[in-house]
Amino acid sequence: MTTVIQDDRAGARLRRAIAVFETEGGGDKDFTGHRRDTMPIVQSIRDLGWRCEVIYYRPEWEEELFAHVSGSFAAYISRVNPGTVPGGEAGYLRLLGRLSGAGLVGMPTPQDMLAFGAKDALVRLVGTPLVPPDTAAYYDTDTFHRTFPTSLSFGERVLKQNRGSAGSGIWRVRVDDDEVAAASRPGTALPADTVLRCTEAADNHTEIRRLDEFMRFCDSYIHGDNGMIVDMRFMPRIVEGEIRILMVGDEPVFVVHKKPAEGGENFSATLFSGARYTYGSPGEWPELVGMFGEAMPFIAERLGAGGSGHGDVPLLWSADFMLDTADDGSDSYVLGEINCSCVGFTSELDMGIQEKVAAEAVRKVLARHAGLPVHA
Repeated sequence: MTTVIQDDRAGARLRRAIAVFETEGGGDKDFTGHRRDTMPIVQSIRDLGWRCEVIYYRPEWEEELFAHVSGSFAAYISRVNPGTVPGGEAGYLRLLGRLSGAGLVGMPTPQDMLAFGAKDALVRLVGTPLVPPDTAAYYDTDTFHRTFPTSLSFGERVLKQNRGSAGSGIWRVRVDDDEVAAASRPGTALPADTVLRCTEAADNHTEIRRLDEFMRFCDSYIHGDNGMIVDMRFMPRIVEGEIRILMVGDEPVFVVHKKPAEGGENFSATLFSGARYTYGSPGEWPELVGMFGEAMPFIAERLGAGGSGHGDVPLLWSADFMLDTADDGSDSYVLGEINCSCVGFTSELDMGIQEKVAAEAVRKVLARHAGLPVHA
């Protein structure tokens, strides 16, 4: 039975209940049918005296799900990888948008997913020390075909599709012939028949393709729902590792150093590609965590509440950084990606993260109900 508490305002009532969305099946589930970090979150919310249930999404259930969840819960938490949504993510995002519109606290809302989780979040942060100034996004194939040959003339690039996960559709791209690359004039578009060496982050495999053929191959990343490609310079020190900060609200809870497998064109930091992960506390990375903390207000302003400037940050999200070298020779950090759609912590269940997630979820609901900014 849903517990309802009375607010100080006349007629205002709050359901102390949170729904957790999952989808059935998929490689991210264990024998229980859940993600390994889902039920620890659910139990931690229950331990706080709130009702919490896992609800499976199916596109044919949209109306029934909307009626049930909007009538029984104060909030939802999405634990669904957008790339694995039955029937495509458009219907799922529509349901979450309807629930948010009905007054539920969305964790995250579709606007949050697009603002923080879309690859072009990097573009909205251009102008800060977090992101190289030549980072760009392509939303249509004409602009992509017209612009990328010039972008590549400046040197090695990384192209990232918006919908991929685990390195799928993330390509390290460079001119295959070093002499041809050296003879290229920066700012002058490379010829269509330029031979490229393209390495995908999913498994570090390399393909040799012509520039025009490779761009046609990438067109599929632009077509369809939320299609786009982000184009940013390749950071050579990625071979030293990518550093991920896991955030619960505005609190960093752990840092993982993901070092790519050595050799060849390898640059991927995914476990599947052979990267080695080392887990640590935020205190072990004081410069990076301090820099990110200083940038937090600006990130929340640019990306929070779907980019509306309301200054909110998601319940559970992560930021991935790469090492760079500052002009004075010291280490600096470049933001490579932000994710909030379905950030996992299945390897860190002994660190108490699920309790932090539960406490922050309840805080967000109570703050919203009290009429306070959720990012208090």
